[in-house]
Amino acid sequence: MRCFLFIALWFLAGCGAFAQSEQLARNFFDQGEYEKALKIYERLYQENPSNPLFFNGLVASHQQLEQFDIAESLLMERLNRSANNPAILIELGHNFELQEQEARAEQFYEEALQSIEGRPNYAYSIARSFEQYNLLEYAAKAYERAMEMNTDRNFNLQLARIYGEQGKIEEMFSNYLDLIENDMKFYGLANREFNRYITEDASAEPNIILRKLLLKKLQEDPQLLYNEMLSWLFIQQKEFDKAFAQERAIYKRGENNLQGILNLAFIAREAEDYAAAKEIVNYAVEESPSPIFNLQARHFLVKLQLETANPEDYPEIENSFRQLIQEYPLNEGTLDLKIDYANFLAFQLDKKQDAIALLKEAMGVGNSDFQTARIKMALADILVVEEKFNEALIYYSQVQNLVKNDEMAQNARFKVAKTSYYKGDFEWAKTQLDILKSSTSQLIANDAMELSLLISDNTQEDSTQTALKKYARADLLSFQKKNPEAIQALDSILVNHKGEKIEDEALLSQAKLFEQEKNYEKAEHNYLAIINSFGKDILADNAHYFLAELYANELHDLEKAKGFYEQIIFNFADSIYFVEARKKYRMLRGDTIE
Repeated sequence: MRCFLFIALWFLAGCGAFAQSEQLARNFFDQGEYEKALKIYERLYQENPSNPLFFNGLVASHQQLEQFDIAESLLMERLNRSANNPAILIELGHNFELQEQEARAEQFYEEALQSIEGRPNYAYSIARSFEQYNLLEYAAKAYERAMEMNTDRNFNLQLARIYGEQGKIEEMFSNYLDLIENDMKFYGLANREFNRYITEDASAEPNIILRKLLLKKLQEDPQLLYNEMLSWLFIQQKEFDKAFAQERAIYKRGENNLQGILNLAFIAREAEDYAAAKEIVNYAVEESPSPIFNLQARHFLVKLQLETANPEDYPEIENSFRQLIQEYPLNEGTLDLKIDYANFLAFQLDKKQDAIALLKEAMGVGNSDFQTARIKMALADILVVEEKFNEALIYYSQVQNLVKNDEMAQNARFKVAKTSYYKGDFEWAKTQLDILKSSTSQLIANDAMELSLLISDNTQEDSTQTALKKYARADLLSFQKKNPEAIQALDSILVNHKGEKIEDEALLSQAKLFEQEKNYEKAEHNYLAIINSFGKDILADNAHYFLAELYANELHDLEKAKGFYEQIIFNFADSIYFVEARKKYRMLRGDTIE
């Protein structure tokens, strides 16, 4: 027994010593000290010639020292002892390629490929050996030959990856589609790869290739999968009418589930294609047999109508809200409807008392804590508009207690801070904001940090906080949807507090209000004023990004837009707008987005 333990310990110690020596040799090799690496590999190889790590390290060290003859001798000896191992044939080919003897290298590579005929099981290892030296054409041939010999073999995943690296877009897409066809578990992987090549530009080559492949597949084998993928492609291209045609086909041939159609309407609305969204939802309403779904779709239609409405449309919208509430008085889906209606009454029609009454009535119905919290949050928002700040603060605090571990509680805390800020209680507002800087919601954390900085910057310079109080008042007017009054209040700050810390904040807020009022030239003027006068301050990246967006989407000057996106890429690498700016800059430049 003792003898056995001694032998085992001796063996383990030997293995440990080998591993340490091999690691030392690898370190020398990686550092370019090939002679030192060679000496260790020679000793290791003599002691254990069957270890492939030692052999490969020895050969590679000779090659780095341009001792190609010695490397060839070692490889030929190993080849003869291993009955023409295809991996050694590839190593020999690589040895000749290092000497720029392409013809000799190709002979060995072709011989390795030929060996697949007699040893199809070697195909994967042969292909991987080719890939190790970036010999992608040979690797692809290895996989292709193996699949030709045995149709049960599936190397589509490996081939798709190689075709992608080679820039063979059609072959890559085709292989991923074959993969999905055989096993849907590859759908997510394939979709991620498609995302790297597909852009909004329907005329881009990858988009055209994928569309043609999918249409061909659909003709040959009309699976719903291809309708779904075509719908996805058209959505990326913002061609919602074409995506709708595919979703209709899926609905008619599927399980009569309209959720895909409604989801498409939401996406079209997010992309601000309101006409397409309306057409899609109207179809869903006509087809829906379910009262709950019908309510959801018609509610969406009212919100869609509101997003594009002028004041003269408000009576019709109010009538739509009332009609839905009357039709579905007890349905649980009406809570969202009532909250939206209350906001419409308060913010668009200036019927704040009616809105408050509606929400208090809704609170009387048996709701969960979460539903009650949502009602109280909406109620508090309207009370802020009414400038009943203390009452609003009570409701926000109640929301925090009702849903302690929910993001809504953090949002309520932020609104407590914002309400205190509107009141002019900046110290308490900042206390709340500093807690929220570590919020799990990045959006709340960013908003909290921005407002906290605004308060601290404008308190240090002016202990009376005169300018900050005026700015908070303008902010409240904006929240109350009184844009002209807010713009005028900000004008007063820009005239009477010029040169103070608040100036760039006032310019930025006013620019956003000008955009809402569709006064784009004045918005442009403000953004340029920030860039020219406060180009190194904290709001400079905001001004660059918003100005680029203004040129791209409203003023239709794509060259100027590209220039300001580019400024963010080169001068504001730590900006929260960096990723979006880079993506949009590359799209305007015509790059393939990965």
